[in-house]
This record gives sequence, C-alpha cells and structure tokens, in this order.
Amino acid sequence: MIFSILHIVPITMICFCCCFSISLQSKNASTSMDSVELELLFKVMETLSSDEDWRISYPNPCKPGSSWPGIECRFSSSDAHFHVTRLDFGIYPNPSCKSSAKFPSEIFHLPHLESLFIFKCFTESPTEIFFPVNTKFTSSPLQQLSLRSNSALAGVIPPLISSLKSLQILTLSQNKLTGKIPVQVSSMTTLVHLDLSYNVLTGEIPYQLGNLVNLVGLDLSYNKLMGIIPSSMGSLYLLQKLDLSSNSINGTIPSTFQHLQSLVFLAISSNRLFGDFSNSLTGLQNLQYFLMDDNPVFAHLPVNIGQLKKLQELRLSNSGYSGSIPSSYSELTNLTTLSLQNNRLTGEVPSGLADLPHIYHLNLSRNFLDGVAPFNSSFLERLGRNLDLSGNPGLCMRASEGNGVDVGVSVCGSDKIMAPRHNSEAVLSSCSFTLLTFAAAIFEILRLIL
Repeated sequence: MIFSILHIVPITMICFCCCFSISLQSKNASTSMDSVELELLFKVMETLSSDEDWRISYPNPCKPGSSWPGIECRFSSSDAHFHVTRLDFGIYPNPSCKSSAKFPSEIFHLPHLESLFIFKCFTESPTEIFFPVNTKFTSSPLQQLSLRSNSALAGVIPPLISSLKSLQILTLSQNKLTGKIPVQVSSMTTLVHLDLSYNVLTGEIPYQLGNLVNLVGLDLSYNKLMGIIPSSMGSLYLLQKLDLSSNSINGTIPSTFQHLQSLVFLAISSNRLFGDFSNSLTGLQNLQYFLMDDNPVFAHLPVNIGQLKKLQELRLSNSGYSGSIPSSYSELTNLTTLSLQNNRLTGEVPSGLADLPHIYHLNLSRNFLDGVAPFNSSFLERLGRNLDLSGNPGLCMRASEGNGVDVGVSVCGSDKIMAPRHNSEAVLSSCSFTLLTFAAAIFEILRLIL
C-alpha cells in the first residue's frame, strides 16, 4: 500500500509540473507576436520615432497592460498570437516623429494592419510615399490610410496605391504632393472617402473617378487642377460631400449633377467656371450647402435654386451675376446664410427675404439694387452687422425701420448717400470682381476664335 502511494505521488507531481509548464507556455504565446511581424514593427518604429528604444522598452508591444501608445492589436486564435491592426503617429499621446523620419515602406508588409494614421510627422526631411518594388498587396487588409499635414511629404501619388484593394478611407491632405491624380485610383472601388486636398496636384480630374461608385466624400480642393468637371461624376449616386474649390477648373457644372440626389455639401468656389448651370441643380433635393463664390459665371441667378428646400448656406458672391434676385429664394426657409455681394444684380430686394426665419447672415452689398429695403426693425436687430446692403446707390431704408442700425444704405428721401463699407473684404472683393470681368472677356474672345 505504501509502495502504491509512493509510486503514484511522483507520477502525479510530474503530471502537475507538465500541466503547469504547458499553461505558462500557452500564456506566454497568447501575449506574444509572430517574430517576423514583430521585427517589421520595430523597423517601422525606428524609422519614424526616437521617443523610446522600442526594442528594450516594449519588447512585447501587444502585451495587455504594457503596450506602447498609438498601437492597437487583436488576438488571433488561429495562431495564438497578437497582431498589429492600427498604428498612430504624430499626435500626443501617440509617438512623435523624429526630424529625420522617412516614410517606412515596410509598413505595407504588416499582414494584419487595418488602419494607419500619420499626422504632422514628416516636417523636416523630404520623403515620398514609397511602395516596395515587385510586391503585391492584393491581400492587404488596410482599410484606412491617413497621411495628413506632413509639410515634407512630397513627390507623386504612387499608382501602386491602387493595389490596396480593401482601402475604404484614403486621406492625403495638407502635404506637398505633386503631379497628376493617378488614373489607377479609379480602380479602388471600395473607397468611401477620398481626400487629396491642400496639395500641389496638377492636370485634369480623371474621368475614370466616376467608377468610384461607393464614394460618400470627395475632396480635391486647394490644388492646381485644370480642365472641366467630368460628367462621369454624375454617376457617384452615394456622394454626400464634393469639394473642388480653389483650383483652376473651367467650363460649367455638368448636367449629370442632377443625379447626385444624396449630395449635401457642394463647394466649387474660386475656380474659372462660367455660364448657366441651372439644369445641373434639378434633383439636388438634399443639398444643404452650395458654395460657388469667385467664378466668372456672368449669367442670371438660377431660379430653380429656390426649389432646394433643405439649403442652409448659399454663397454666389463675386461672380458677375446680373438680373434680379429671384423671388423663389424667399422659399428657402432653412437658409441661414445668403451671400450675393459684388455682382451686377438689379431691381428690388424680394420682400420675402425678410421672412426667412433662420437667416443670420445676409450680404447683398456692391450690386445695383434699388428701391426700399423690405427689412423691419426686428430683422435689423437680429442680424445686426451680419446684414450688409452697402454699395447699392439706389437702395434705401425706411426712416421708421432704421433704428440706428448701420446696414450701409441711407434713409429713403434723404440726400445722404451711404458709401460702401470700407474693409479688407470689400477691397478684395472689388479687385476680384475686376479680375473676373477681365477673365470673362478673355473667355469670350477664346470662344469666338475657337
């Protein structure tokens, strides 16, 4: 009996030790990373940041409770390892970037990376977006790529970026990227948001961008793009935001835009657009913001803008519009901002504008409007300095409604002529109007010649 007990105890102890050892190994494995992926991660970190000696301070970056800032990991039961799924650089508390930071091409080899955000990282040493040569990324799980506000990130957008077939959000704004928008981007049909704004991109907007049928947001503003707006953009039926402002785009708004029934925000200010575009607006029943300042349009204000009942902000200043202000604009009951200054508008101010319940900014200055302004004292008090009627010599205000509020026009019947408000905006606006007049003349000459 004693022998049996002595015989069983060692076996029991051995089994216990084996189980304990296996348990420890399992625990260690569950908090570790694949060695190849770990080495890639360290190379990326050493290329970008010198905040830490990452290999010594964080030998196991994904270990719960001791992971480094700016990293997210996910455990995979298939291989019992943690994998990096997200990296953030440049914004505290995420790792900051060293002055010699370069774009780490190894980052595209991280096999489970889904999101990459690099903000204000490349600010001193020039670098470019670089893809490793002879490498395919068709299986890359990357869904979000954001490289924003990197003043030293230059060069072209590499066509190979289109090999990231799972990408949904691509933000390359506020960098120094040059060259044309690569046509290959149009094959990235999973894209939901594309932002290339505030760069130095040139050339025309690729017609093929109309293939990105899942786009909800497209921002190409503040570049040096030329040519016309492709009619293919009318195929982006899910588009809610489109910003093409501050480029050198010419022509007019394509009639196919009437199909963009999901569009909420449309900004095409500061371009070279001209001519009537009223047929392009039919169907934009969800449009809330329409910004088209500073274009040599030289046409009448579209009457059918009054049918866009959800419109909150309408900016059509400094664009050479002539004729009267359509009375249909009084039906825009959700309107908060109406800017029509520095045009060539004539006639009386529609009385219905005074009944707009949400308007808080109204600028009709520097036109040729006349008659009696239809605004009562409560309207004047509500808008205050946000109402500007100056620079319309034929326009006056009833004495009973003036109430001491300076809106830039004289009291009806008085001999006093109110001078336009002299401020930097008015001076710039006047200069811009002169330039637009000159531009329109050039366009007309070219049209007759060609």
